[in-house]
Amino acid sequence: MKILITGMAGFIGHAVAKRLATYDYDLVGIDNLNDYYDVSLKLARLNDLADLSNIRFIQLDIANRNDIANLFEDENFDAVIHLAAQAGVRYSLENPHAYADSNLVGHLNILEGCRNSRIKHLLYASSSSVYGENAKTPFSVTDRVDNPISLYAATKKANESMTHAYSHLYNLPATGLRFFTVYGPWGRPDMALFKFTKAIFEGSPIDIYNNGEMQRDFTYIDDIVEGIVRLLDMPPKSDAGQESHVVYNIGNGSPVALMEFVHAIEQATGKKAIYNYLPMQPGDVSRTWSDTESLFKKTGHRPAVTIKQGVGHFVDWYRKFYKTGCQR
Repeated sequence: MKILITGMAGFIGHAVAKRLATYDYDLVGIDNLNDYYDVSLKLARLNDLADLSNIRFIQLDIANRNDIANLFEDENFDAVIHLAAQAGVRYSLENPHAYADSNLVGHLNILEGCRNSRIKHLLYASSSSVYGENAKTPFSVTDRVDNPISLYAATKKANESMTHAYSHLYNLPATGLRFFTVYGPWGRPDMALFKFTKAIFEGSPIDIYNNGEMQRDFTYIDDIVEGIVRLLDMPPKSDAGQESHVVYNIGNGSPVALMEFVHAIEQATGKKAIYNYLPMQPGDVSRTWSDTESLFKKTGHRPAVTIKQGVGHFVDWYRKFYKTGCQR
């Protein structure tokens, strides 16, 4: 089977590619290597995959319609794992057009490629941000998600609607994945775990938004990858009254208080953080909590990595990668 992985130099894309490389798949990864965060980290992720013989990397921007059309025509993919996107809630306040280019135009280009190539299964990244400030918890895929509170969330909701239309019109088997605060080794520098760990090692203050009154359904990267790998061979079918487009939450199913998360980082680093308390940021939400029963019923997988374990794995990686701090 030949699989396209978009965003392969990204946090989740790198982890998915590394796992799938252990199977007998022909993997092609693309990424535009933009400078939203440190490009050297993206290149290091690609270098980590360089010795794997069944992976090829091509630098491409999903927003380039002709390049993506040619890629699909040349490669004859069987499945697509579409993870490329402009990430970040707060950055969408600064550079909204980047989200339109990547998350809307880029997603449409991938859908067109899948349609024209009759892809057997498209898995694509959505986000827990689509739930906005839903009062009902845990967040269920059956909940209405009509009130996004950030442009990033709005583009992810649009991705789901666009995919549903293509699935209905062209019988494209598609699975949307609402990720809940993914963390772990090789993580993104704009995420809390990375920023807090860096600041703690440097002795700099960490920004605690909403005065610490926040909760997140933190999900370890290996649990995310496990869900994706299991779903890859389970394309939805339109027969027997079923939809050919489905959406799942991929989360830990257990929200963690922000300060508990910070304390886990302090324990892993062996250092006390300096707190800088700030009000809630525009577009942010106070709580996320995933209902993952539908994913469990489909795949039999439940996340098992605890915050203490996952944060410890990240801090160990950070020490080694950036050659900082003392080994525990």
